[in-house]
Amino acid sequence: MAQTKKKRKFFDVEIPLISKTTHLYAFNAEELEGKQIIYDLTRILRGKGALLKAKVILDQEKLTTKATELKILPYFLKRMVRKGTNYVEDSFTTNCADGELLIKPFLVTRRKVSRAVRKALREKAKEELTEYLKNKDSETIFDEILQNRLQKTISLKLKKVYPLSTCEIRIITLKKELDSKEEKPKETKKKVVKEEKVEEKKETTTKKE
Repeated sequence: MAQTKKKRKFFDVEIPLISKTTHLYAFNAEELEGKQIIYDLTRILRGKGALLKAKVILDQEKLTTKATELKILPYFLKRMVRKGTNYVEDSFTTNCADGELLIKPFLVTRRKVSRAVRKALREKAKEELTEYLKNKDSETIFDEILQNRLQKTISLKLKKVYPLSTCEIRIITLKKELDSKEEKPKETKKKVVKEEKVEEKKETTTKKE
């Protein structure tokens, strides 16, 4: 008897971050797990040229995605820089609640400023972003960037240094994901050590008395 050949078919893949569904072509759902997809966000963001990169996850026979990178396209950024202004760029890694992020802010001043002001803006932006992101998970951060909430918050804080015409996150990438199962035992060990030290101090004080 002739063996039946496997046929490829389309699978529905949910993108929860933007409440959309895309279709991927494969033999089975397992084949798609771990693959990266790129989604154009220009229409969703009303003309703001941006690309979303996400990793496919198979969860109980259901295909979904987790955002790994959000990037604004260069042509859109060029529109933001006008004559008589300066732009400030930076690139650094920082921690969030569930991983490590590579983040590249893009700032445009209202007028031309000195090198000292540009340096102050760069340092202040890094400080504020590091503090703002450390207690938030990556999905929340990506969502806040899409909703423009993060940019507004940082722009208001940088206004104390110099007012900006544009405050954007040019690129944000989830570089590493932390395993919560591995992190928890380390925290408990530290707590036990602290408790032991406290008990030792109590014993020494009672001996002196």
